[in-house]
This record gives sequence, structure tokens and C-alpha cells, in this order.
Amino acid sequence: MEIVNNGLGKNQNGGYDRIDHWDDDTTSKLTTHYQEILNLLGENGQREGLKETPKRVAKAIQFLTQGYGTDPAEILKSAIYHEDYSEMVIVKDIELFSMCEHHMLPFIGKAHVAYIPDGRITGLSKIARVVEAYARRLQVQERLTVQIRDCIQETLKPLGVAVVIEALHLCMVMRGVQKQNSVTTTSAFTGGFMKSDKTREEFIHLIGAKLR
Repeated sequence: MEIVNNGLGKNQNGGYDRIDHWDDDTTSKLTTHYQEILNLLGENGQREGLKETPKRVAKAIQFLTQGYGTDPAEILKSAIYHEDYSEMVIVKDIELFSMCEHHMLPFIGKAHVAYIPDGRITGLSKIARVVEAYARRLQVQERLTVQIRDCIQETLKPLGVAVVIEALHLCMVMRGVQKQNSVTTTSAFTGGFMKSDKTREEFIHLIGAKLR
């Protein structure tokens, strides 16, 4: 499946038209399936409000799962720099949107990521892009947390990595137990964050602190 690419293109009237690039074969097949889903739900797929819905959903699901076409390790490798720095680097409050693989409903939250460099650093935006690449797949929060940790550890080979994710799962809010304010927190650590309680506590303190 091609990676979805969206943007704006200037038109002859001086305004802008939305430009969407999709995998046409995948979009066509998904549209057919979503049309059948509407029929099975007892809806009239030909009424005005639903006529274009199957195609819209086909495009939306490709956008929401575009992480399958991205290699997170390559994202980090594209911006690795040698630097004599061995203190904690934290990128916190990284917004994430993912899809629960059990019910295909969204979960929404924030990731907090830290690593302790061992002579190599990466661009700060690359950390956020790694989170995005794994989040844009069908996921469970536990696996997402570990995948982010392992990618950074294996690619940068730092002295330690810490990842904490806090998320609200719509599968708990909208169905099942229907708990509106239940937030799930997961964590994963390597190296110095596992060996040193002080280092881990500093990380937890800093991601909770309002420094701005």
C-alpha cells in the first residue's frame, strides 16, 4: 500500500484545492467492503448523506494506518549526530492517535520519551516521528510502548531509554464498561533507567513538571 500523501495545490482562481494521493486499488477494494458494511447495518447506502461515505472511510483508514509503510529506524538514522553529551534527553507530551486492534476504535493520548546518549544523538523531531510511525498502525498500548523503546535502543544504542504513554481508549469510553475518564498508563525502560532508581525518578518527575 502506498503511503497516503495529502496537501494543498493552488488553483487557477487563486485559491487552494485539496490534493489527495491514495492507492487506487486499495481504495476501491476498501470502498466495496464499507458499502457492504452499511448494507449489513440496515442503512441505505445510496441516500445523500451516505453515498460517498464508503470512499471517505476507505481513505480515512489508509491515513490512520499509514505507519505500516514507514520504517521508524530509518527515521532515526536520517538524523544521527556525534555529540559528547551523556545527560538525559526528554521529549514529552508527544500527542498520539492510534487504533485499538481489538475493536478498531481510537485511543488518544501523549507519549513521553527519554534517552541517555552514548556519543550519539538524534534530531528531536525524529523521536516524535518514531512515535507517530508506530501509532499509525492497529495497536495495543502495551506493544506500542515497547516498540518505541526498542527502536530507539537498537538504533541509537544509548545508555538507556524510557517511554511512558498515557491514553484514553474509546473502546472503554463508548462501549463495554463505558468509563468516561479512565486513562491507561504504560511504561518501558532500558539501561540506566532500569538500573538506577534515581535516574528513573528524575524522568518521572520531569515529565510531570510544568517547566514552561
